Amino acid sequence: MLFHDRSAAGQILAKYLAHYRHRPDVLVLALPRGGVPVAFEVARALDAPLDVFLVRKLGVPGHEELAMGAVASGGVRTLNPDVVEPLHIPQHIIDRVAQREQLELDRQQRAYRHGRVEPEMANRIVILVDDGLATGSTMRAAVEALRKQRPRRIVVAVPVGAADSCAELRAKADEVVCAICPRHFNSVGSWYQDFQQTPDQTVQNLLDRADRPHATNGRSALPH
Repeated sequence: MLFHDRSAAGQILAKYLAHYRHRPDVLVLALPRGGVPVAFEVARALDAPLDVFLVRKLGVPGHEELAMGAVASGGVRTLNPDVVEPLHIPQHIIDRVAQREQLELDRQQRAYRHGRVEPEMANRIVILVDDGLATGSTMRAAVEALRKQRPRRIVVAVPVGAADSCAELRAKADEVVCAICPRHFNSVGSWYQDFQQTPDQTVQNLLDRADRPHATNGRSALPH
């Protein structure tokens, strides 16, 4: 299966999440930037609020694909001791990388939120959406960071993902929904006809189009 674009992928993914439709405690969070067009369609289909969850992976210097931790929305920093301890990464290196990634996270915060407050995560069913899973390192970092904000349930949802990455995330999240897990994955982009980079302006436009009253309704109906 080839998805036409991220919006079409989101419409298909939403069908796999239909059991969460019309639930007042559901919140859809997109990983910018490519996850936003996917999540927009999911949130619309589920009649759920949409927001972004900003996370920046802390890559090991010289081996940036290897995540030693992450910084995320809400001032959360997580570290991966399975990477930090064997490599003996000193604190000043971690701090330097974290400071650099925090600057980009702050830029995204200003660009996407326009001063809007972050939604309440505690006791909610949070559906984390991206356009696909390759190594899964950013999504794993997002799950670990989000867990600190005490959601009741974390659902990872993607249109396509590498089978081993989806399997690894099942040990981190409460549920993983992947529309297709091809045996020969190759790359996320190879499963889209149109996989152009999602510009900041598109992210802003989709967030502006999202039904903002949901955010208030969702919080007022949270379980106590």
